[in-house]
Amino acid sequence: MKLLVCGGAGFIGSNFIRHILAAWPDVTVVNYDKLTYAGNLDNLVDAPADRHLFVQGDICDAEVLDGVFAEHKPDAVVNFAAETHVDRSIHVGSREFVMTNVIGTQTILDAVRRHKTEKFVNISTDEVYGTLQLDEPRLFLETTPFEPNVPYAAAKAGGDLMCRAYFKTFGVPVIVSHCSNNYGPYQFPEKLIPYAIFKAMADEPVPIYGDGKYVRDWIHVNDHARAIQLMLEKGVPGEVYNIGVDNERHNIDIVKMILAELGKPETLTVTVADRPGHDRRYGIDAEKIKKELGWQPVYTKEKFADGLHETIQWYRDNTAWVEKLRQRQAEINAHIL
Repeated sequence: MKLLVCGGAGFIGSNFIRHILAAWPDVTVVNYDKLTYAGNLDNLVDAPADRHLFVQGDICDAEVLDGVFAEHKPDAVVNFAAETHVDRSIHVGSREFVMTNVIGTQTILDAVRRHKTEKFVNISTDEVYGTLQLDEPRLFLETTPFEPNVPYAAAKAGGDLMCRAYFKTFGVPVIVSHCSNNYGPYQFPEKLIPYAIFKAMADEPVPIYGDGKYVRDWIHVNDHARAIQLMLEKGVPGEVYNIGVDNERHNIDIVKMILAELGKPETLTVTVADRPGHDRRYGIDAEKIKKELGWQPVYTKEKFADGLHETIQWYRDNTAWVEKLRQRQAEINAHIL
């Protein structure tokens, strides 16, 4: 089997590639990545060269992408390529988010249609659904209407709707996933968990937005990778699958767990002004993928402390990887707060 992975040098994409190469010994992965600031080939230095082929390119570049399809003839495609950092979409500008997350997705859909690829899984986010209140029992379902509140989420929703339209109009065999917040190794330090780890390891203040009571459902990236594998194996084209582990946590509590693990005082936390459009809470109902595809997470809510411990230890054990990224982190810090 030949699998085309778009955005495979990023956090989730690289972890998925590592997982699928181990799970499917006969698969060859073509990794197509633009290598923006968050793309990092160091994430895949251990990938077998004969089964992991890297091609640098932009998913918005129809000509180059078509050439990749024509040359490698993938049996399936998974798209992780996206602009994902909410703060950048607010403070830097949203145009590149629209280009990558909408036009880029549409460009892949065209290529899948033209080359009659058997299956296309487009990786999206729970942020397209908008926000939940802290005390309401409701969770996001696959049928929950889209109500994105920030440019990043709106751009991802646009890509999701393009997938729906291509399935309904052209029969393109696309599946869309909406996943909650991922954590694990190789994550770029603009996201909460690695950002807090990097800051705490350097004894630097850890900024907390507002009251810190913002809630996210945290899933280990390896559990996400297993869900994507099942969507490739058994997922039904035209369907949407929510992926989450019912592991809702306040941001401030996550940071306190990290500080405790690293033996750092809670006085390292500092409150900063809240960002615009900050969604209060995300909560995922993942019963559909559990019942229909048989997915179950390994890192459940009860095992989150274990998963976080392993993640922190990975960063402590891979100081060279961490230090190499500190320069990248410094370049974007001005846009984070």
